[in-house]
Amino acid sequence: MKTASSIIQHIKLLPQFKLFDQYYCYNKYISFLQPRFQRAVAFTYIKQDTLYIALSHPGVKWELNSNQDLLKSLLSMLIKMDEKCKKLKASRIVLFNSKYNTVIKNSNEDTVPHYEERALGRFTIEVQDKELAKAFDDIKDLIIENS
Repeated sequence: MKTASSIIQHIKLLPQFKLFDQYYCYNKYISFLQPRFQRAVAFTYIKQDTLYIALSHPGVKWELNSNQDLLKSLLSMLIKMDEKCKKLKASRIVLFNSKYNTVIKNSNEDTVPHYEERALGRFTIEVQDKELAKAFDDIKDLIIENS
């Protein structure tokens, strides 16, 4: 019986899925950058011995353009470190601005505050307006419920 990892390895060897390794290498290369640069990278690809990096902000492009040596050294370090990325060779690195921004996943966190109610709901309502007195009474009931 085949294991899951052997099936995945077989699928990755098929011609239509050869880009998975490149995608892995691009993500690994981007992970070497500082977090603020990582957020600015929209996508990367290699074409004719040139690594193209699309950025979402011109300021980041200017800053990375002045650090071309760093980008080239990171690429050579990745090639030495990871066996999967041996084919990822580029003699030039081109940075350009892109209208496509990186997709940031919004986390669906619970925004309801969870704390113990410190008030006891023991207060007198000295208001002449009946609607306002009812509103205060409802607040008082909620405080008593939560304590």
